[in-house]
Amino acid sequence: MNTLYKTPKKHGMNKHIPYNDKLAPFFIRDILYSLIPEGTEHIYVVGIGSNKINGDSLGPFVGTLLEGLYTEHITVSGTLKDPLDADTLEYKLAQISFPDNSFVVAIDSVLGSEQSVNSILIRNRALNPGVGLGNKLPQVGDCSVMGVVLKNVPSETRTLFLTDLHLIYTMAMTIAKGISLTVRQYFHYPSNQPLLVLG
Repeated sequence: MNTLYKTPKKHGMNKHIPYNDKLAPFFIRDILYSLIPEGTEHIYVVGIGSNKINGDSLGPFVGTLLEGLYTEHITVSGTLKDPLDADTLEYKLAQISFPDNSFVVAIDSVLGSEQSVNSILIRNRALNPGVGLGNKLPQVGDCSVMGVVLKNVPSETRTLFLTDLHLIYTMAMTIAKGISLTVRQYFHYPSNQPLLVLG
């Protein structure tokens, strides 16, 4: 869980993408595709969060939805079965070696302004996980995909356990489809390849 801070606008990175917009996966794809450096050979998706707290489960949900997809070009860490939470993140990240020709997409729930709640934001920089809950954890990723699930006020953080799971699941599906579209386009998979592998 992260806290969303204001940053200077750059290349549309702070655009709020409504989580339930039918075109949201394509907006996500367009932004992520523009951020991947030329020559990237592999994409790592790092889903950060807990499988025990609704409002902090976005990252593991996305990881679960992408697990087993396009395995030649994408590696997933952080799923509902094996989450990267405050207790395990630092240790598990230390076990992963990110090659120079890879691109790391970090995903997490965040707290934000009232206007940004229920939206998805992408930033061209590493994620600082755990800030919203007062945890000091290592930065993760070359870019950040963040789902704003609650307002950034102390009274709201206590409701993380009761956050609408349908919101989290729908937001996760949107992000996962956006990442899938990105991988499919960047690595030239046929357009008839499935976006997600479910079941």
